[in-house]
Amino acid sequence: MKSLEINGKIREVTGKKDSKKLRLQKLVPCVLYGGENPIHFSVPFSEFRSLVYTPDVFVVNLNLEGKVHQAILQDMQWHPVEEELIHADFLGISEKKPVKVELPVKIVGSARGIKAGGKLKMNMRKIRVKGLVKNLPDVVNVDVTSLDVGQSVKVGDLHFEGMEFLTGKSNVIATVSITRASKAAAAAAATEKGGKK
Repeated sequence: MKSLEINGKIREVTGKKDSKKLRLQKLVPCVLYGGENPIHFSVPFSEFRSLVYTPDVFVVNLNLEGKVHQAILQDMQWHPVEEELIHADFLGISEKKPVKVELPVKIVGSARGIKAGGKLKMNMRKIRVKGLVKNLPDVVNVDVTSLDVGQSVKVGDLHFEGMEFLTGKSNVIATVSITRASKAAAAAAATEKGGKK
């Protein structure tokens, strides 16, 4: 998994009043869980840009006043109207403890059914997985090369060593749907076969 560094400051005072003050200074109140005690800190919103405006998932090196903690972004709360991040939760990670994350899905190959006039439809952009950080890829590659018109690839069809899929096995990731063009091509082929007899 990719990694990036975020710099924050430990919060001595917590509570709604203090959080409001921080937001006025364009700072995001954050909490790091997973250790003995939660650590409350704040981070400038500008530090979040490369983390939240991307489909990628990162291992975050949280530099809190010189002490670095490895974590993943677990949850975010946004202002209901303004484009303002109002709170973020991080989960501390270790090499020996599996984590649960949503990884982006990437379609690989050109489906056979497209040549027959079908249309590839992607149903899932992200997939929930569990595994040790060292075993987790940046993206989950899904090969659709063998898909014909009317066929699909489901979560249960995927197999990655060292990684467990938490999204339901019956969930469809991508499918080659039938279009008017593919129906017409199939009808023409059937007519042609019938005529040859």
